[in-house]
Amino acid sequence: MLLNEIEQAQRLVKTDAYQMSIGEIVTMYEDKELTIDPEFQRLFRWKIGQKSKLIESLLLGIPIPSIFVFEKDDGTWELIDGLQRISTILEFMGRLREGDGLRVPSVLEATKYLPSLHNGVWEASDRINDVPKAEQSAIDRSLQLAIRRSRIAVEILKRPSDDQTKYDLFQRLNAGGSQANAQELRNCIVLMINGVYFREVKAAAEQGIFQTIISVGEDQQEKQRHMELAMRFLAHALIPYDGRLDVEEYIDESSVSLARAGDAEGAVNLINQTFSLLHRAAGDDALKRFENGHHVGRVGLVGLEGIAVGVAKNLPAILALGEGAGVFVKGKIETFWLQPAVATFTSPGLRGTVRIQRTVPFGEAWFKP
Repeated sequence: MLLNEIEQAQRLVKTDAYQMSIGEIVTMYEDKELTIDPEFQRLFRWKIGQKSKLIESLLLGIPIPSIFVFEKDDGTWELIDGLQRISTILEFMGRLREGDGLRVPSVLEATKYLPSLHNGVWEASDRINDVPKAEQSAIDRSLQLAIRRSRIAVEILKRPSDDQTKYDLFQRLNAGGSQANAQELRNCIVLMINGVYFREVKAAAEQGIFQTIISVGEDQQEKQRHMELAMRFLAHALIPYDGRLDVEEYIDESSVSLARAGDAEGAVNLINQTFSLLHRAAGDDALKRFENGHHVGRVGLVGLEGIAVGVAKNLPAILALGEGAGVFVKGKIETFWLQPAVATFTSPGLRGTVRIQRTVPFGEAWFKP
């Protein structure tokens, strides 16, 4: 069985590989034969120290890791892995596109082995605002040529490979890095599949009522916690869970399915209507535990899965109550936390796979009018 599964999966992945110079890659990018999704550049961002170390590696002749591209139907390439490396090089050269123009070239800082890279630029430019032109240190023409002639291995995922393979490869290549967490990777995969869906859900996750109820701080928002909770909410509300997949894999698969289906309007309405109703019923603390007559503690996954998803799964029936909808939800929220079953949702050592098989069905039944 395992051998058959391996053989079948291998048929999905058709690859090629060869060495290319940085100059060739830059030319492909300028000729629009290599696509770097500009929205990825906003989801992933290296600091100047990381950029400086990459240029240092090229100048010292230190090999840099392979990049992975996906060959599209028209023969052009889409960058799957290597975004930061290629974007850093293009930005340093002043070739990275941004909107209808070019991004301001980067200015490097000193590195351990090349302290003279301080204020280093590809060429001096008035476009660089942070460092006066007189203080910019343009690298020699010989060093520019050395960078352009540096070679990098390009792994090509060929056209017969399906889109799902592309998304899986992107996630696996990036999952081990320190630059992206699980939700940042998920964001990129959803963006790959359906940019409109991603942007609409993101806008809903940034709405005031949603953010207030999920109670996400600035540091968590930077790590895309609000998008994670929005995606979890949509997955649990719309995609049945059979307990076989790991929870993160289930959220990944559900996000892909929902993005492919492309019902952005339905997703946004579900988020907005559910959380507006929750806020009307119980205010900012709607998902927090209710004890001794008031809400306490922090928002956890039990509140999201049991209360928010429970309301979402019964939304039409609850809204049909008219003026009584808010009162109904308020009462159900307050008594939710008193139920003996709810105590089992937070048992020490309880796996997420088991928890969501308890919270979601219970919430669906509990909030049924």
